[in-house]
Amino acid sequence: MSAASAAKRRDSDLDVVAFERGPYTSYSACGIPYFVGGLFDDADRLVSRSPEEHRQAGIDMRVRSEVRAIDLGRRVLTVFERSEQRETEEGFDELVIATGAVAVPPPIPGAEAVETARTVDAAERFRAGLERGGGKAVVIGAGYIGLEMAENLVDRGMSVTVIDQADQVMRTLDRDMADHVQDGAEAHGVRFLLSTEIEEIVLDDAGKPCSVTTTEGELPVDHVTIGTGARPDVRLAEEAGLALGETGALRVDDHQRCPDVDGVYAAGDCVESHHRVLDAPANIQLGTHANKQGRIAGINATGGDVAFPGVVGTAVSKVCKYEVARTGITEAEAKAAGIEVVSAIIKASTRATYYPGAGPIWVKVVADPSTGRVLGGQIVGVEGAAKRIDVLAACVWTGVAVDELALMDLSYAPPYSPVYDPLLVAARAAAKVVEG
Repeated sequence: MSAASAAKRRDSDLDVVAFERGPYTSYSACGIPYFVGGLFDDADRLVSRSPEEHRQAGIDMRVRSEVRAIDLGRRVLTVFERSEQRETEEGFDELVIATGAVAVPPPIPGAEAVETARTVDAAERFRAGLERGGGKAVVIGAGYIGLEMAENLVDRGMSVTVIDQADQVMRTLDRDMADHVQDGAEAHGVRFLLSTEIEEIVLDDAGKPCSVTTTEGELPVDHVTIGTGARPDVRLAEEAGLALGETGALRVDDHQRCPDVDGVYAAGDCVESHHRVLDAPANIQLGTHANKQGRIAGINATGGDVAFPGVVGTAVSKVCKYEVARTGITEAEAKAAGIEVVSAIIKASTRATYYPGAGPIWVKVVADPSTGRVLGGQIVGVEGAAKRIDVLAACVWTGVAVDELALMDLSYAPPYSPVYDPLLVAARAAAKVVEG
């Protein structure tokens, strides 16, 4: 919808048609765990713009319409209209593909019976099931979504166990930072079974989960949700003959154009982006990138000339009492890519220690050992910690060195920071490692 809106703004006379197989448009998937947890009760609050609002803006918005095939030679889409239960064709001059990502259920018996709450309507069904009763829940996967869902289920008064085959939570962080996240979640009431394989999700006679069998034993459950990640949803595009990149996502250039096919663009979770630190393609599924890429695709599809500059993997989350953030590359990612790095971790306070609400913050800085350039950063801490990652992201983006960051003019007042902000302390520690 970012692409459709951008295209319509540039050319009000253009015929812009958008297809969505579900009933909702322009919604916040990131807000779903909080709706499930009961932070608010109206699912429509997740929707930033309804289908009718898009139509009022001049976009021919067709919901419950599933595109089933793309014929690039004829420049025609095959569309199944769910409400009419019929198949139609729609021609196009310019095409933007924004099919997002699809959940990857673990390859275990019974997983097919568990619907992942990735869309608003799926979240409504999952929440309705919670409200029908039962106080034991299992969350499969200890990543961002799994941990956010676990926190919100605990907040509903449920007994929650998170199971993951990895030996740490949040593999997007280094182990030494992820351990703080686990500690905070356990203090909130979340139980973890790590390094644990799931053998089966056992279903009752009605086809609903009743227990989960693992290498650590069997757990009786009332509810199961899966947060084991998602892969780019590229089936339609691949069947049409569009090229995939090394990540398994659609290959596009910096103008969001699909190679070798004129007038076809792609954006969002289904495409590759250029990682500015790794200097390689990456598929990082975040709404921030998706909206920017969609806008750029819509502009360029209508004759514009705007480039997407790439990504550095900046992300933020709240997990129980801690805010969690990262940018650039971790030590683990550097090792996997064959990049030599050094790092430093410090523990500090989010505010002046005498000011009410002050609490712990851990900051990790990853740097180039020869130049001192900031290559990545991770933050875990209480309220006020996470958005500091934006300073580190700007440093990664622009190539700032740790000794420069250590002297940077950051703000100070007791309600917000100690005299030396934790970022400055971490940068100074990293600079000493580089000098050593």
